[in-house]
Amino acid sequence: MYTVATAPPAGNTSFRDRLNGEWHELGLRWFMVIVLAHWAEHLTQASQIYVLGWPIPASRGVIGQFFPWVVTSETLHYGYALVMLIGLIVLRRGFTEPMEKRWWMIALVIQFFHHIEHGLLLGQVAFGQNLFDRPVATSLIQLWIPRVELHLFYNSIVFVPMVVAMAYHMFGQAPVARKCTCAWHRTTITA
Repeated sequence: MYTVATAPPAGNTSFRDRLNGEWHELGLRWFMVIVLAHWAEHLTQASQIYVLGWPIPASRGVIGQFFPWVVTSETLHYGYALVMLIGLIVLRRGFTEPMEKRWWMIALVIQFFHHIEHGLLLGQVAFGQNLFDRPVATSLIQLWIPRVELHLFYNSIVFVPMVVAMAYHMFGQAPVARKCTCAWHRTTITA
């Protein structure tokens, strides 16, 4: 284990502080399990459409094949967007170096907008009124990009900066970056 000179005294740390300290690696791993599972669903759906030639309504990913309502539930999609946003916010303090912090914040800002888009979709369903007299709930960017492709795009532009931030965090050479258990080139820092 490691000690950090600036670590608060034992017993005075919040759950969030621990997630960005001693539990940062574990927190990031769980967050990535959630993110990758979501990615797998979107990639499966895209494969069903573009590789297998299934019609879009029948292309429901893996979970949607067993629980079709999952694909059409705006509440569930909004919930995932919110979980993603909260994960990015809660884990951001663990990224301490400028480059890793910058890339993590890029992912957070993009996810914030993605979350707003899902909120807009959820609002349309809740109020029973779709924007622009569309037959289905429609996000702003969905006016130009179809929904399946749009979600692949959003997931990509959030995921890539996250991975870049984690690469800087895990493989960074600066002493501060090496104190975290996430870092592959970790050193022990003592008071």
